[in-house]
Amino acid sequence: MMNAHFPPGPQGTALLGSTRELVHDRLSFLEQVALTYGDIAHFRIGRALHVYLLNNPDYIQQVLVGQADKFEKAPGFKQNSRALIGEGILTSEGEFHRRQRKLVQPAFHHGRVASYAITMVDYAETSMSHWQTDHVYDIHHEMMELTRNIVAKTLFNADVSNKGDAIADAITVGLQTINERSAGGIHFPDWLPTRRNRKRHESIQTLDNMLTEIIEEHRTQGDQGDLMSMLLMSVDDEDGGQMTNRQARDEAMTLFIAGHETTANALAWTWYLLAQHPEVEAKLLHELETALAGRKPTFKDLAELPYTDMIIKEAMRLYPPAWMLNVREAMEDVTIGGYSIAKGSYIMMMPYAMHHNPRYYHDPEAFIPERWTPEFEKSLPRYAYYPFGGGARVCIGQSFAMMEARLVLATIAQSWHMALVPNQHIVAEPVVTLRPRGGIKMLLTRRSITPLPATIDRAAVSSDKIAV
Repeated sequence: MMNAHFPPGPQGTALLGSTRELVHDRLSFLEQVALTYGDIAHFRIGRALHVYLLNNPDYIQQVLVGQADKFEKAPGFKQNSRALIGEGILTSEGEFHRRQRKLVQPAFHHGRVASYAITMVDYAETSMSHWQTDHVYDIHHEMMELTRNIVAKTLFNADVSNKGDAIADAITVGLQTINERSAGGIHFPDWLPTRRNRKRHESIQTLDNMLTEIIEEHRTQGDQGDLMSMLLMSVDDEDGGQMTNRQARDEAMTLFIAGHETTANALAWTWYLLAQHPEVEAKLLHELETALAGRKPTFKDLAELPYTDMIIKEAMRLYPPAWMLNVREAMEDVTIGGYSIAKGSYIMMMPYAMHHNPRYYHDPEAFIPERWTPEFEKSLPRYAYYPFGGGARVCIGQSFAMMEARLVLATIAQSWHMALVPNQHIVAEPVVTLRPRGGIKMLLTRRSITPLPATIDRAAVSSDKIAV
């Protein structure tokens, strides 16, 4: 039998544990738990569900790598997510997950990802062509639309620009449903025709119709050299079977949503941070002028844009799109950090809290891209920075997302300056991803002169604080 010795943590109430705090403001509650109780903390959801929040890189490594076979994604997440994304690589487990991931992996091999660069830059230029100087835009909405079009074209050879708003609304409803149901509380059964259930069913149908159309077109036209073609033509090494339309739909839905949602959020937060740090923007412009001299960036140029890379990494440190990894359930009794964790307990791993940990980051609330030197990265424990997760389930599109973010930033920053509209209250909203609640309104101004070389006031940079 496991003993009842738990790590420190909030006691909550006898009946609800910490459920109320978790539902009310998950991001703040969990961040405070991590800051207050350290490497491993314990709290309850309800009377009997024990939850452990890990805030130590070595403990996180045990769950994602060292003892990964002892954990599965919590059933609540899988159940709440399957209506939207089905049995894709995000929700599946065991041998089925390994086989599906193997079928998807070729679309993200280095050579193929490099070939997507031209499309990414072209779509960024198309987005910019619709902007008017000295006009206000919701930059989060603009980045969502841009990355959605990029993913549809690169992975499925599809143009979804004429369905943009309907798709965006459908995805938002779907993610909000997952978020609400994962947070706990009482929810009406799916079959009950409530207004919220009807809206959720309509949103899933909108996305299903889009993907069904893409799948049918690929079945008719044959190999188009994209991910969808690979999925439909793939043959399982073990049973010789091909992927069904439903399996293709589930994998496509997973990659379509995850592939644009995370990068769009990373870019939106990046513009938000740059708008508050003109000295960082000046240094970025100097690098772009030196390396590109006004031309479009290419895949080969990325090696010459180290500061661009630092900016993206720092933005994803402060605002990791995957702010919380999917909760894991212990499938057997385990020991982590010297504590016995019983079978059926839940494990939470929170990149947001780890990325703000002063043990690993000097002045952790400050936006300092310069911290990301090769030496600093080598000094960090593996799971002190993990915006893409880790282990066997590390984000399959990591290289795709990083390339896209850097190319889009380099393309747009050369031509446009973005300034925050005053009197906004920008709040990080922890849905499935970390979105800016209500968007980010920015005044866009077309650049007309070559930027001057940057001069950086290090004292000013290191003392600045980012409010969340």
